[in-house]
Amino acid sequence: MNTRSILSMAAIAALSLTLVPSITMAQQKSLKDQIVGTWTLVSWVQTLKDGSKNLRFGNDPKGVNTFTPDGHFTLIITRPNLPKISSGNPEKPTPEEAQALVSGSIAYFGTYTVDEAAKTVSEHLDATTLVNQLAIPQTRVVTSIGADAMTYSNSNAVAGGNIELVWKRAK
Repeated sequence: MNTRSILSMAAIAALSLTLVPSITMAQQKSLKDQIVGTWTLVSWVQTLKDGSKNLRFGNDPKGVNTFTPDGHFTLIITRPNLPKISSGNPEKPTPEEAQALVSGSIAYFGTYTVDEAAKTVSEHLDATTLVNQLAIPQTRVVTSIGADAMTYSNSNAVAGGNIELVWKRAK
């Protein structure tokens, strides 16, 4: 091998080493890009300050959480066994039906921002079925995310404690 060939191979190797991190960085999506889409709820568990667990929406909660590329989101979570309103009129449930509907569902929507470094999603609520939320910062800490699954926690829940939600990407 002559000196020119050796220098050419060294230059190619050096260039390749500088490009690998750039290519790797380009392939990694931002947290915002990763959360965009529709997610379905797998689990919702609230751990209270005394360590006890609350499954407000039951063992098989139903829910959807959608994040749009332009910064809007929606969330709806319900128990799978909500009662029908016996009167058929949503404005006239029995007290028991109303209690079950209020305690077994939540919905809210608004806009969101992402702090990539902190791995947090801050939700800015436009409206919610639990109006008490409007007075509390709504920050979710993303503890894991992949192509098909996401877990985040809310340590600022209205009822206290920490809520962990596990989502799978909707097909």
